[in-house]
Amino acid sequence: MFDAIFESIEVWMRTLLTAMVKSNLETMFTDVNTRTGEIASQVGQTPQGWNGSIFNMIQNLSNTVILPIAGMVITFIMCYELISMLTEKNNMHDIDTWMFFKYVFKMGIAVYLLSNTFNMTMAVFDVGQHVVNAAAGVLSHDTAIDVTALIAQTETAMVDMEIGALVVLALESLVVSLGMKLMSIVITVACYGRMIEIYLYISVAPIPFATLTNREWGQIGSNYLRGLFALAFQAFLMMVCVGIYGVLVATIQITADLHASLFGVGAYTVLLCYTLFKTGSLSRQIFNSH
Repeated sequence: MFDAIFESIEVWMRTLLTAMVKSNLETMFTDVNTRTGEIASQVGQTPQGWNGSIFNMIQNLSNTVILPIAGMVITFIMCYELISMLTEKNNMHDIDTWMFFKYVFKMGIAVYLLSNTFNMTMAVFDVGQHVVNAAAGVLSHDTAIDVTALIAQTETAMVDMEIGALVVLALESLVVSLGMKLMSIVITVACYGRMIEIYLYISVAPIPFATLTNREWGQIGSNYLRGLFALAFQAFLMMVCVGIYGVLVATIQITADLHASLFGVGAYTVLLCYTLFKTGSLSRQIFNSH
C-alpha cells in the first residue's frame, strides 16, 4: 500500500519536474531567437531608416544649433589660414597672386564641405549598409535555436534521472532561463546603443567638418571621419558575430550530462553578447579612431 503511494508521489513529482524543465526550455530561447533574428535588420539600417523622427530631430538640431558654431569655427580657421599664408612668405615681402587663388580655392572647398556635411555623413553609412546587406547573403546560418529538437533530446535524457537530479535540473533550467531573458535585453541594448551613439555622433558633424581643410586643425576632422567609418563598419563586425553564433548554435547537442549541456547553450548566448559589445572598440582600433 505504502509502496504504491510513494510510487504515485514519485510519478507525480517526476511529471511535475519534467514539465517544469520543458517549460523553461520552451521559453528561455524565445526572446534570444527573436533578438538575434532582428540583429541583421537592425544593424543594416541607416540612421534615417532606423527612426526617421529621431533623425529629423538630430538634423534640425545640427542645422540650427551646431551649424552656426561651425560657421564661426570655419571663419576663425580661414582667417588664421590667411594670416599664416601671408606671414610665412618673408613677412609679406614675397607675395604671389597664385597664393590668393589657392586660398580662395581652399575656402570654397571648406564651405562646400560644411554645406554638404549631412550628405557626406550619410554616404558613409550608405557604404556600411551595402556591406552589411552583402554580408547577410553570405552569413546564411540560421541563428534560431531548434527548441523542439532540444526538448526531445532532453526528454529522452530525463527518463533515467533520479528525482534529486531532476530537482537540480529544474532549478538550473530556471536560472539559465532568467539569464537568457537578460541576455536578450543585452542584445537589444547593444543594437539600440549603437544607433543612439550614431545619432549623437552625427549631431555635431558640422564642427569637425569645418576643420578638415586646415593643416593644424584638420586632425579633428580626420579623426571624426575615422570614427564615422568605425561606427558604420561596426555593423559588419556585429553581423560576423551573429554568423559565428549561428554556426555554434547548429552544433548544439544534448548529451547525457544535461547540466553541462544546459549551461553550454547559455554560454553561447553570453559569448554573443560579449562579442557584440566588443565590436565597438575593435572597430575603433581598426580605423585608428579615438
